[in-house]
Amino acid sequence: METSVVRQNMISISTPTSPLWKLIKHKPQHRPCVVAVLRNPLSDIAGAARKTIGESDSPMKTNIYKDNWFDRLAINHLSKSVQEATGVINHKSGYEGLVEAANVAKHKFSPVQQQEVVIQALDKAFPKPILDLIKTLLPPSKFAREYYAVFTTLFFAWLVGPSEVRESEVNGRREKNVVYVKKCRFLEATNCVGMCTNICKMPSQSFIKDSLGMSFNMVPNFDDMSCEMIFGQDPPALADDPALKQPCYKLCKAYKQHGPSCHD
Repeated sequence: METSVVRQNMISISTPTSPLWKLIKHKPQHRPCVVAVLRNPLSDIAGAARKTIGESDSPMKTNIYKDNWFDRLAINHLSKSVQEATGVINHKSGYEGLVEAANVAKHKFSPVQQQEVVIQALDKAFPKPILDLIKTLLPPSKFAREYYAVFTTLFFAWLVGPSEVRESEVNGRREKNVVYVKKCRFLEATNCVGMCTNICKMPSQSFIKDSLGMSFNMVPNFDDMSCEMIFGQDPPALADDPALKQPCYKLCKAYKQHGPSCHD
């Protein structure tokens, strides 16, 4: 009798139409769920750093340069000239040695003195008789401006990085007199606004104007580290130059050595 009742109840439970079967069939399944996500503070800091220098939230990309024999020769030659001008010799080679020499100038001299030291270094690096000959053969003209732009693009990638020639308007007509640097190698290596302006922009403008007789304006973009070098264009007055009003990068490698202004 009892066996028959048990068998009957088992059959009733296993019947798909029974309420108990439906309860068992639709029993909630316990599945893993995410309750919280711990954020990596280092990732947050890196993201903030990228925004500080104008980068997007995508991973920061650093260019890798493969200098050939000519590049290394030119870099070491300029580096040696800067070291001699500062009076401090370092034992680093390649672009690292050039950046180290620039760092010495940054920390040892005032902004005006930095510019003077770099001009002295450029005078050492580029013989004056050759520059005087170029100045005589290429007086200011459309041809000279475009020639300098092409020459810079082809032979100075070792210093500033890959670049291309672009157009601008000169005296109401279009000329290919602009060198557009996609990402300045020097600014990327130093990560310092003051070194860009005092060791690159200002002395280069003065040197080219005085040695080649060509007006020259460098327009750095501190958001993406690009730069325009415009032959035949006078730079703005110091009080009006946006580059000289640019605040420091928060991750500037020389930040602790200068005041609130990267140009001091």
